[in-house]
Amino acid sequence: MEALQKHISNNLLRDFSTLFSRSEVLRWFKDDFKSINIKLSRYNLINHFRERTYLDILKKVYKLLEENYPNEYIIKNEFLNNWLRHEIGKSFSLIFNEFRLGKAIADLSMFNGVSKAFEIKTILDNEFRLSNQLNEYKKLFNEVYIIVPKEYLHKYSKLDNDIGIISHDYKNKEFQLEKSSKFNNVVDVDILMNVLHTKEYIGIVKDYFQFLPEMNSFNQFKICKEKLSQIPHEDLNNIFIKFMKNRKKNNIFFNKSNSEFNQISLSLNFNNLEKDFLISKLQNKRL
Repeated sequence: MEALQKHISNNLLRDFSTLFSRSEVLRWFKDDFKSINIKLSRYNLINHFRERTYLDILKKVYKLLEENYPNEYIIKNEFLNNWLRHEIGKSFSLIFNEFRLGKAIADLSMFNGVSKAFEIKTILDNEFRLSNQLNEYKKLFNEVYIIVPKEYLHKYSKLDNDIGIISHDYKNKEFQLEKSSKFNNVVDVDILMNVLHTKEYIGIVKDYFQFLPEMNSFNQFKICKEKLSQIPHEDLNNIFIKFMKNRKKNNIFFNKSNSEFNQISLSLNFNNLEKDFLISKLQNKRL
C-alpha cells in the first residue's frame, strides 16, 4: 500500500478506477490481465507487485480508491455492502443494478414490500440532469432516494421535498438516513410499459382481467397499455412489484473477505459458480 501511496496522483486514481468495470471483469474470465499490467507499468509499480496474485493487487487498488477517489463504483459497492444487504435479510427483496426506465437509469433499485430507487452522487459528480432523473423515478417507484457526500449535504437538501436523502461519509464507510422519501403509489403507465417485457404486460392483463382481449403482435402493446390504465393505482403498484420480484436475478454476494467485488457480482448477475470462478481466476494468476 505504501508504494501506491507514494505514486498517488489524480491520473493514477482515474486510471485505476476503470479496473472495476464490466468489460474488465469479463476479460479476467479469459485470463486477460493485460490492462492491469499496463496500468501498473505506467506508474512504475510492476516490481512492487511482482509475484502477487491479481486478487491481492485488486484489493490494494480498491483500498486506494476507497480512501482517495470514491467514485461511483466504490460508493455503490459500499452502500450495497453496508445498507442494502441488511435490507435483504429482513424480507424477500430483490436488488437491481442500473434499472432502466424510459430515458433514465436508476443506479440501484430494490423491491420488497415497496419499490425503491437510489441515485448516487459522489464528490466527483455535478448536479447536471439530476432533477430530470428524479422526476422520472418518481413516476414509477414508491420511494426515491439520493445518496450524497456528507460534506455536500447542503447542496442537495432542498432539491426536492419528495425525495429522500442518504448521506455517505466515505472516510468512515458510513451511510445515514437524513430524510425519508415521500411515499407514492401512482405508477405512470407510459413508463411502466417501457419497463415491462412483452410477456409481463400480457401476463398482467390476463391475470388481472381473467381474459386476454383479441390482439396481435402489432397492436398488443397499445391494447395492453389501455387495459393497464384501467387498473386502480394501488393494485397496479402491487402488481408491478410482484412482477419485478419474479424476474430471475442472482442477488448472491461475497462475504466480507471479498466484498470489494459485490457490485461486480450484482452488475453481471453472477450465480454461485461464476462468483467462485472469478475469485479462483484472480487467486491463481500472479503478476
